Amino acid sequence: MIQIEWEVKLFKTLSIYELYELLKLRVDVFVVEQTCPYPEIDGKDTHPETLHLVGRNIDKKIVAYSRILPPGLSFNQASMGRVVVEKNSRGQGIFDAMLKKSLDQIRLTWPGENIRISAQLYLMAFYQSYGFEPVSESYLEDGILHIDMVKNSR
Repeated sequence: MIQIEWEVKLFKTLSIYELYELLKLRVDVFVVEQTCPYPEIDGKDTHPETLHLVGRNIDKKIVAYSRILPPGLSFNQASMGRVVVEKNSRGQGIFDAMLKKSLDQIRLTWPGENIRISAQLYLMAFYQSYGFEPVSESYLEDGILHIDMVKNSR
């Protein structure tokens, strides 16, 4: 696995350059690569409790990102989304490391909270390996099959 430097930030502490870079990464993957036009700017980034997990490579480029949301914003439970690794950095264990960091941050910030995600269906087995269980039927969201999953805090 390549060396990644992780940092958790609130929206108000992101520089305009960091914000530009992370939005570009999200659009490059979710809108362009996955050919999925959807409302990327949804107002949740700026919530005062939203956390932005940013992963930088040795060149200080943002190559991984996860948005961590407080209970009550997307779901009754804490959640994470916009989980993304740039195309050229995949297959090196970064996604796995980022998921672990995201889960650790949620446990630290909201101890005892269950975690609910809207996962792309093809990643269901991966998330199950981390203790997430399906709690919905699969559904089409922005042209991509998703499933709601919950990880209990126990």
